[in-house]
Amino acid sequence: MRRWTLLVLLTAVATLTLEIVDVDAAALFAGLVVAGALAIAGRAPHGGPAPSERPDGPDSPEDPEDPEDPEDPEDPDQPIVPRWAFVAAQGVLGVFIGTMAEPETLSGLGSSWFPVLVIGMGTLAISVACGALLGLHRNVDPLTGSLSLVAGGASGLVALTREFGGDERMVAVIQYLRVALVTVTIPLVASLVFGATGEAGAPETPRWSAEGLTDQAWGLLLLVACLGVGIPLGRLLRMPAAGLLGPLALATVAELTGVAGDAEVSPALLTVAYAVIGWQAGLGFTMPRLRAIGRVLPFALVLILVIGAGCALLGVALSAWTGESMFDCYLATTPGGIYAVLAAATGAGGNVAFVVAAQILRVLLMLFVAPFAARLAARRAS
Repeated sequence: MRRWTLLVLLTAVATLTLEIVDVDAAALFAGLVVAGALAIAGRAPHGGPAPSERPDGPDSPEDPEDPEDPEDPEDPDQPIVPRWAFVAAQGVLGVFIGTMAEPETLSGLGSSWFPVLVIGMGTLAISVACGALLGLHRNVDPLTGSLSLVAGGASGLVALTREFGGDERMVAVIQYLRVALVTVTIPLVASLVFGATGEAGAPETPRWSAEGLTDQAWGLLLLVACLGVGIPLGRLLRMPAAGLLGPLALATVAELTGVAGDAEVSPALLTVAYAVIGWQAGLGFTMPRLRAIGRVLPFALVLILVIGAGCALLGVALSAWTGESMFDCYLATTPGGIYAVLAAATGAGGNVAFVVAAQILRVLLMLFVAPFAARLAARRAS
């Protein structure tokens, strides 16, 4: 119990710190880092002996590249969040993402919806191709490589990686490296390449307010319905990662049909869900695994830059196809960093409706299609 208390307190402090600097999904990143640090130090809650308590110690000489290495994410000795808590967290995240698909937002695409969809498929193709290249690294299996470089929905992809049989630790680190790079480069490209000026803050994540209590109460009912129906239905349909994709599908349909109304997922529940997903990945860290990820990062960084360049070219194609400005199409096709994108579009007086709609469509496309494409690519590679 003391270890769980320490994990919760440190995660809360780290989350508040990261929110001050507007880090996207701050609780997930905080949970990942705190849980990873505690796991490596042998101070994390776990179901088996901590690394420091094993006979071979935390720095055992096993080769992390050996497929029989106890670093396998299915190893029963690995610390893990209770299954029910992780599935519930997946469901909360799925409903939150589903409620982003507001008809008024997506209508911002107008007649450009088909070009945006095609360009989104192009982004998916580039991501999976680069992921397949990452999967050639001896420390990365093909499925993990593909999921690590999918350009969109980082938190959702981390949440469903284990269900698909990938290494969620590797996916979490590389996905957040991608998000960090995109977020940092957007203002630079906007200023240096497009000459965009203006100041605008990133959109706020949901917060407690008297005006929003009714929406959050309705959101709680929507959440219960989507989890209660979506998860069993997803399992019945043999849907992988049913805990995420089942509620996500139902929430998206409810939002697009107007059934969801102004439902809003409680910020408190969303923060807890992010933290649980971060813990799930972070509690599996050990020093050998951390070193293995460190060996992969330089190659992953190069591929992330390749994806960024490819998406920029797709933005040029989208501009020529739709007639929208080059700047708006660049923002619409960036491989992540939706909050930085919206801030840049608002500050420069761009077509915010078009940019946001294209980004949300890309996220939904990546979460619904990319995992299956990644699995297919991994099977072909095998």
